[in-house]
Amino acid sequence: MITVGVEEEYLLLDPLTCMPVPLAEQVRAAAGLGPIVEDQEVQSELLQVQVEVATPVCTDLEEVGGHLLRLRHAIGTAAEKNGCRIAACGTAPYREAAPVPVTQKARYLAMRSQAPQLVAEQLVNGMHVHVAVPDRATGLAVLNRLRVWLPTLVAMSANSPLWDGTDTGFASWRTLIFGRWAVSGPPPRFEDHDDHERRVRALLDSGVISDTGQLYWQARLSDKYPTIEVRCTDVQLRADSAVMFAGIIRAMVATAIRNEEDGLPVPDCPQELLLASNWHAARHGLTGQLLDPEGRRRSAGDVLARLIDSITPALDETGDDREVAALVHRLLQEGTPADQQRRALAEGGLTGLAGLLFSETVAP
Repeated sequence: MITVGVEEEYLLLDPLTCMPVPLAEQVRAAAGLGPIVEDQEVQSELLQVQVEVATPVCTDLEEVGGHLLRLRHAIGTAAEKNGCRIAACGTAPYREAAPVPVTQKARYLAMRSQAPQLVAEQLVNGMHVHVAVPDRATGLAVLNRLRVWLPTLVAMSANSPLWDGTDTGFASWRTLIFGRWAVSGPPPRFEDHDDHERRVRALLDSGVISDTGQLYWQARLSDKYPTIEVRCTDVQLRADSAVMFAGIIRAMVATAIRNEEDGLPVPDCPQELLLASNWHAARHGLTGQLLDPEGRRRSAGDVLARLIDSITPALDETGDDREVAALVHRLLQEGTPADQQRRALAEGGLTGLAGLLFSETVAP
């Protein structure tokens, strides 16, 4: 069984105004007082209005879901004790004119010096899925095979349509905000592991990035763990939607490993077309059309069906097929979290939006 772990980022919002509040240290401290949160499971983020959680290494989706619910409830309770709420949304729907405080860590302060406006607007939350790979060479082969599907995951996970109290017209505005960093978006195709290492070294030697943590590709080899890290998805409103993505991404990795072992051709898409596909996915989510892995326009349902068909044998092997299929069906019926945010705001204004964000984030 290939192991998997999930990291999620949440915003701390005022319960009445939905404005971000810089209470991360207080919330982290309060969450750590109980017996249900372990060391390193609750972490600081770039801005003091954000909290990050990380599950332990998991072998099945039930474990992933249990840990995410446990951590969401612990952080949610700690937030309420400090007069705020947690919200699993990809962008802050509202924000103050003045920049929010940066967490006082040397790395974060250096980032603010390097790109002050980008840091000031980094009010975005993602979900990162780590899937174990046997070695970095295999991980690189997986990366080459996954990259063409990243825009589809962006579209499926879209949960950030709002910014400064208005609809951006994008389903995943977070994708556009994150795409402004020097090294970001879908990763390029690499010839082999040595090629990857040479090109990463060239980026570091250029001085534009200071460490490999600033390789903000939507999928990358982890330097901390023996994993490939898929980080293109917006954080999900509901914990069970995050479980769905953990299952899908693990199956994508398992399928890529098997296809590599069987010597199947590596799917390819020119980098410029993949970047356009990623932009299109962020713009439209699952409404209308997407570009398939070859860059051809297809209905979003057809592209999603093709992805699921390609990973079904891997889902069957882990016993995740029925759970993932049910959650994908719900996604197609209800729309993305971006669609849900838009409906809540249109039907209930700020109160309706706040009710959706706060209730769904801790929903069982």
